[in-house]
Amino acid sequence: MARIRMDDPDLPLADLMSEWPQTISVFLKHRMLCVGCLVSPIHTVTDACAAYHLDEDLFLRELMQAAGLA
Repeated sequence: MARIRMDDPDLPLADLMSEWPQTISVFLKHRMLCVGCLVSPIHTVTDACAAYHLDEDLFLRELMQAAGLA
C-alpha cells in the first residue's frame, strides 16, 4: 500500500486530518470550517484554499510544519 503524502493534490481533507490530526489547529487558526465539514471527504487543500482565498503554497507549508514534515 502506498504511503499517504500530504502534498498529493488529490488527498481529501478528511484523510489529511485523520493521518495528521495536529494539522487541525492550522485550519482553526485560519477560521476555516473544514474540520467536520460534510465535504471534507472530497475537498482537497486546493479546494479549501480557493474557497478561503488563501495562498496554497503557504498554507501547505503551515500544514507540513504542524505535522512535523517540514
